[in-house]
Amino acid sequence: MKKKICIIKSVYNEDITNELLLGANKLLEKNDIKNVVTINVPGAFEIPVVISKNIKKYDAFIAIGCIIKGETSNFDLISSAITNGIMQISITHKKPIGNAIITCFNKDQALNRLDKGKEAATAILEVLRIK
Repeated sequence: MKKKICIIKSVYNEDITNELLLGANKLLEKNDIKNVVTINVPGAFEIPVVISKNIKKYDAFIAIGCIIKGETSNFDLISSAITNGIMQISITHKKPIGNAIITCFNKDQALNRLDKGKEAATAILEVLRIK
């Protein structure tokens, strides 16, 4: 499969997002996907706009981020806005976007969900194979 994949990765909670990226990249390599570009963004909230700006350049995207709940409702608002934005872009442009933006109540939960990068990569490859 000769597809161009773009991974948009938040640098916020980078110890977590680097591990998610590693899992996604390993799965893509295993499937002989060589044309992969990673773009770093400050936080998960910036992911949808960067995907939008690059939508015509790539066949699929993987969104990588980690949102850990703090003491305000910002967690719920940001998570919902990002998910809705990614889904809208995917449907509008008919391109798969693997969602590896994990939302957790604490860092331990995040560390237990590091397989989500691999899962997001698997999802986009499956969707790309659907005729």
